[in-house]
Amino acid sequence: MLMLLALHLAAAALAPALVHRWGRSAFLPLALVPAGAFGWALGQTGAVGDGGAVVETYRWVPQLDLDLALRLTTLSWLLVLLIGGIGALTLLYCVRYFDADESGLGRFAASFVGFAGAMFGVVVADDLLLLYVFWELTSVFSFLLIAQHPEQPASRRSAAQALLVTTLGGLTMLIGFVMLGQHAGTYRWSEIAARPPPSGGYLAVAVVLILVGALSKSAIFPTSFWLPAAMAAPTPVSAYLHAAAMVKAGVYLIALLAPAYVHTGPWRPVVYVAGIVTVLAGGWAALRQVDLKLLLAYGTVSQLGLLVVLVGAGTPDAALAGIATLLAHALFKAALFLVVGIIDRRAGTRDLTVLSGLWRRMPLVFAMTMLAAASMAGMPPLFGFAAKEVVLAAFAAEPPLLAAVMLGGVLTVAYTARFVWGAFGDRRGKEPTPVRRVEVALSAPAGLLAVVGLALGLAAGTVQEALIGYPRLFGAPEHELAFLPASGLGLGLWAVVVVAGLLVFGLRRPVGAMQARLRAPFDGDRVYQTLSRGLDLVAVKLTGATQRGSLPQYLGIILIALVVVLGGALVRVPWPEQTVAWEHPLQAAVGTVLVVAALLTVRARRRLTAVILTGVTGYSTAMVFVLYGAPDVALAQFLAETVTIVIFVLVLRRLPARFSDRPVRRSRWLRLLLGVSVGVVVAGMAVAAAGVRRAPRISADYPGPALSFGYGRNVVNVTLVDIRAWDTMGEIAVLVVAATGVASLIFQSRRGPDLPRRDDLPPPGPEGVWLRAGATLRTRRRSIVFEVVVRLLFHTVVLFSIFLLFSGHNAPGGGFVGGLVAGLALAVRYLAGGRHELDQAAPVDAGVMLGIGLFVAVGTGLASMAVGGDVLGSAVLEPRLPLVGNVHLVTSIFFDIGVYLVVVGLALDILRSLGAELDRQIEVEDEPGTGLRTDPVRSAGMAGTGSPATPGGTDPDSAGAEGR
Repeated sequence: MLMLLALHLAAAALAPALVHRWGRSAFLPLALVPAGAFGWALGQTGAVGDGGAVVETYRWVPQLDLDLALRLTTLSWLLVLLIGGIGALTLLYCVRYFDADESGLGRFAASFVGFAGAMFGVVVADDLLLLYVFWELTSVFSFLLIAQHPEQPASRRSAAQALLVTTLGGLTMLIGFVMLGQHAGTYRWSEIAARPPPSGGYLAVAVVLILVGALSKSAIFPTSFWLPAAMAAPTPVSAYLHAAAMVKAGVYLIALLAPAYVHTGPWRPVVYVAGIVTVLAGGWAALRQVDLKLLLAYGTVSQLGLLVVLVGAGTPDAALAGIATLLAHALFKAALFLVVGIIDRRAGTRDLTVLSGLWRRMPLVFAMTMLAAASMAGMPPLFGFAAKEVVLAAFAAEPPLLAAVMLGGVLTVAYTARFVWGAFGDRRGKEPTPVRRVEVALSAPAGLLAVVGLALGLAAGTVQEALIGYPRLFGAPEHELAFLPASGLGLGLWAVVVVAGLLVFGLRRPVGAMQARLRAPFDGDRVYQTLSRGLDLVAVKLTGATQRGSLPQYLGIILIALVVVLGGALVRVPWPEQTVAWEHPLQAAVGTVLVVAALLTVRARRRLTAVILTGVTGYSTAMVFVLYGAPDVALAQFLAETVTIVIFVLVLRRLPARFSDRPVRRSRWLRLLLGVSVGVVVAGMAVAAAGVRRAPRISADYPGPALSFGYGRNVVNVTLVDIRAWDTMGEIAVLVVAATGVASLIFQSRRGPDLPRRDDLPPPGPEGVWLRAGATLRTRRRSIVFEVVVRLLFHTVVLFSIFLLFSGHNAPGGGFVGGLVAGLALAVRYLAGGRHELDQAAPVDAGVMLGIGLFVAVGTGLASMAVGGDVLGSAVLEPRLPLVGNVHLVTSIFFDIGVYLVVVGLALDILRSLGAELDRQIEVEDEPGTGLRTDPVRSAGMAGTGSPATPGGTDPDSAGAEGR
């Protein structure tokens, strides 16, 4: 089962490339994936028969006791057959359904196969949390499939509506799962079902919450409105998701839980009321539809309501009827949706008031439609009849339910007749609708499904033997599946339903007039729209009241909360009996410098002065680390503080030199008071936390594991790349996201290096230019000595950063520190020679470097898992290299290389965005004739970042100063 899940994932990842290469023919190999699931399930028929199960378990997150627990039972076996078989046929149908030049087919194929894999995961997951993961994946893929045509407002609206409704239901269900798992002491469903916890108020709430998620997924009242709206999706999506797969997920979950919780207080009232209302409302609405696809959609809603009633009733006969109806419905409804797609594509319309005489134009399609429609109406010897007879027999002892089910059957027969007549019947006074030729490849999937419905009907007894494992969870059924009436009562009830349904269809005109007069008191879609607009309005008002665009206000609210919450906690925390102000006079001196610099920062009136003083506080903190014997941490702090100052200075070029006169004096004192309060509270928390320690420090146990498991003596570095590598992974991912955000805010066009054309620069060599970017700078902005020194030292510094990278496992250094050193080398190169010099030094795309770094880091973890080790775990490699000899290599160095690349890529991205790109924008603003003149106070920069050269590449006074 895990292999099938991985196969779906791999196929979804490859689908865009396959479609790009082969066009719509790529659906053929992709169909092999769900077909493989279908074949595998067929091979497990004997194993799951009569209540057996196929089980696979893989360790996933041991700390959370979360496993990849997969289990195939009779119920899930049937769903896998439907998901795989109908999924494969639908993909084959797509080969001819879509035009050769249709856009977005790669995305569609990937989403379709991904959905099939997620749905497979839903029905085989034995862990409730794992089931929820796959459950939400189906919602995401459904959103992508419904929004296949994002340029159409209806597609966007329907996709968002389906996603919102099913996701909110899923979150509600998750709460119920958590309550149920905590109550039972396990999230493994097979264990919970074997020992159901006793009923009670707590359990009743959990069950209702789970039912909310299941009912919303299957479009059951009051959330039925999202399914008809989802008909904006392409017809293959409707045939698969909204007939055979996704909407069955809620039915499957109710059927899964019913053996254990059917006797829980609110179970039957919720299931019966929601199901019966859906049966009647959906069938009634289907009778007034003129769009064939909408007619089937409302019919699907009605029959989903019936399925919920059947699988939720909790009796052996209802369970047999439910699982048989589930199979029959998937076959005939998927076939009919595919037929609608054929009519739409070949006749150009789905409007039954326009179509006429298609039974003559499409005789083969008409024949397969009659088979599928007869099964939907419950006509013998189709499998739909075998299921419907057991449905009527299951509720014979419950007159109210029987009456509701029979009325739903009457509506089903009526809208089935309306569908056949509307799609293929003759219209008085209208010529037969012209159609294009229907290829065999387009009609074969629907025809095969219709024929299977006939074959299963004739073999109803054999089908019951395969499905009997599920009904026996409730007891022994009294009735059997048969393709002909098995009793006089069953025959009579069936005849009443069919005759009454045909009568309703025959009286369609007066029935239509009555429907026009009788309107529902409320419409689900209108209620949804009203609630959505109301929520949007509340969000806008709340955002307008709280998000004022003032950074000081945001920080002030956060810091006030910190002072109030943590300060209140400090009052009740016991303080240490003894405290030591400092252990060495140098610590007091450094602390004094730090405090004075912080106070002067608050009083500073110039921005650059404030930045420098803030840097002093950072360097003082690094000195504290040095005095406490933490050279690795101190080195990282020194480098990070230097990079931060460079970033600040780059940004300051676009800001006034001085702070504004605001805030007023009173506000300034309030801010000063808040800052002091935060400092006091944070310092107090540090002292209190150190004073109340009772357990030994975890850091005392780090040196041993660092050497024995991480194979390194530098505890800090081993912690980052091995012991707590997951934390580092998250941090570098945040760095990548932050870099992407900065670049998207700054760059107006492209993100890569802006290299001068080769023809614009003299070639290197004895007669060329060594400082290649010098021709782009004004002489008064240049420092030849600075440029030469930087150029001479640049490569040495980069090599030193690489040395720090490789030595960091046993000495101060590592990927983060080495990356900061390389980033500073690039920064100095930029400050000396400007943006063109930076691009010559690093002619690579920063985004590519960030991506490669993250890929290398993630790949290290996957590689260790692939060879049977722990994710991101370290191992020792000792290869013997020619001319070098034995090399001692720890695999975590590859993770550290990824960190190094991410940090260098981040530094390069910041220099390009806040440095080079701002330079370019300033140059554009300073060009004559643009009308944009930059304030010299705002745009004044450092050496190498100033104004551009005059036209021609150099200043008039720069002759002979090219820096040869």
